[in-house]
Amino acid sequence: MESTNSNYVKRTQKDYSLSFKLQVVQEIEQGLLTRTQALDKYGIQARSTIRTWLKKYGNFDYNFTINHSMSKTPEQRILELEQQVKLLEKQKARAEFLAERADKKLIIFDMMIDIAEEEFNIPIRKKHVPELSKNIVKKNKKA
Repeated sequence: MESTNSNYVKRTQKDYSLSFKLQVVQEIEQGLLTRTQALDKYGIQARSTIRTWLKKYGNFDYNFTINHSMSKTPEQRILELEQQVKLLEKQKARAEFLAERADKKLIIFDMMIDIAEEEFNIPIRKKHVPELSKNIVKKNKKA
């Protein structure tokens, strides 16, 4: 006795294209769909699939989300604001890390240029200051 369900097709995350995943994440983050509505609309089989996409491709930090369906007591609001502060601190630390990394890359790049100029005895950097355009010079003389 075999029962077949013709509607059920086992899918994996590899079955979904990146553009599809990004579209679903964008619709959820814009508030156009809830996770459950996205499951029904697109035939996604597991809530964990969407949660994984949100963590991987989303703009928000889902570790600190709070359900906004009920009115909040002052204590709940304080907890929510504390979580927002943590999120902002995390984002600030990431931005500072990326800025420091970019500065280090710039220093290393400059050192590589210096070494290349010395090793091969060729000027790589431009050593002259560009001339001002004639319009700027005329304006400065009139003033």
